[in-house]
Amino acid sequence: MTNRGTIAILTGGGDVPGLNPAIRAVTIRARRDGYRVLGIRRGWRGLVDLVPEDGADNSASVVELSEVAVNRAGRTGGTFLHSSRTRPSHLPRAFVPDHLSDRYTDEVNDITPAVLENLEYLGVDTLIPIGGDDTLSYGHRLHREGVRVIAIPKTMDNDVPGTDYCIGFSTCVTRTIELTHRLRTSAGSHERILVIEVFGRYAGFTALLPTLAGAADRCVIPEHPFDPDRLVRLLVKDRSANPSRYSVVLVSEGATLAGDAEMSFEGEEADQFGHKKLGGIGDRVSDLIKSISPKYNHGRRINTVNQRLGYLVRSGEPDALDSIAPMAFGNIAFDLVREGKSGLLVAVRNGVYRSVPIDEIHGTSKVVDLEESYDVDELRPRYDFHEKPLLVMGFGG
Repeated sequence: MTNRGTIAILTGGGDVPGLNPAIRAVTIRARRDGYRVLGIRRGWRGLVDLVPEDGADNSASVVELSEVAVNRAGRTGGTFLHSSRTRPSHLPRAFVPDHLSDRYTDEVNDITPAVLENLEYLGVDTLIPIGGDDTLSYGHRLHREGVRVIAIPKTMDNDVPGTDYCIGFSTCVTRTIELTHRLRTSAGSHERILVIEVFGRYAGFTALLPTLAGAADRCVIPEHPFDPDRLVRLLVKDRSANPSRYSVVLVSEGATLAGDAEMSFEGEEADQFGHKKLGGIGDRVSDLIKSISPKYNHGRRINTVNQRLGYLVRSGEPDALDSIAPMAFGNIAFDLVREGKSGLLVAVRNGVYRSVPIDEIHGTSKVVDLEESYDVDELRPRYDFHEKPLLVMGFGG
């Protein structure tokens, strides 16, 4: 095998189904074409902890990838390279590895110079980060520092700017529909209102599309602060019209009540990207339904079935689209490497695979267009499909 260069791949942020197929696609094409392929373990953490000295044990930070390894992993969900939410440009002192502790002593450190040294030590010619806008924002930083970067978008929320589709979104929607339909039996048996909290910090696609597909009667999304009285009135109406005497609402984790100053959080601790862990809006909606429902149900309270789907929608194997799209993304990424290009994001635009400048991840936020896609009075999707992309949303351009 001739060594035409070294490609490094990493996965950062939350795990989703489809990451391993993308790693597999890049690795097989690259290995067969004479490239050396390295897997960086635990996202950006692997490039933080690596010790650039001969004889150092860096097995926890980097692994050389083979066809055998990626073929086996490519059939599974998650990421066999592991992941983290490490941000090398804002690394707390507690996370600075021992071999860098004398060099970086501030409470928060930008250790990008050490990351650049580690990439050079590994002989990396092109870096392929796979992640959401947090992971890719640091990839963009390395691009500005002169590193050759080809990025692949991943996030269940499907909110990375510049692309219509992100790895993990289809499986998230598929699982949400499946699990919501399963939970209907309990809601119907007890004549309750089913409240399901789903992912979606800033964008409501993961609540909107399952609702559009018939999984729920109503949905509340981050783009539109909702009036709880209106929501409860609509859900009681839906329940009354249902022969089984139940109704369903999907609640994005980033949704807010009208007048709220911020989202609902599990605690005050934030990750290195400044994000506090979301959670609790489903509980609040459930409590509000119990307290407000007598107003619209002849004085009688309606109880709820309240469920947070959480990791159930991001675990397990990918669905069909999240097996195919990552394969296409990985092959396009390698084609761009072989053509000597860099500073690009692999993307889908208007239903067509292509690449766009990585700068676009810092462009216009990708959120639900309320005027086109969401009825703010009825708290449900607009059913307008004419000339829309396959998944009823597009970044445009």
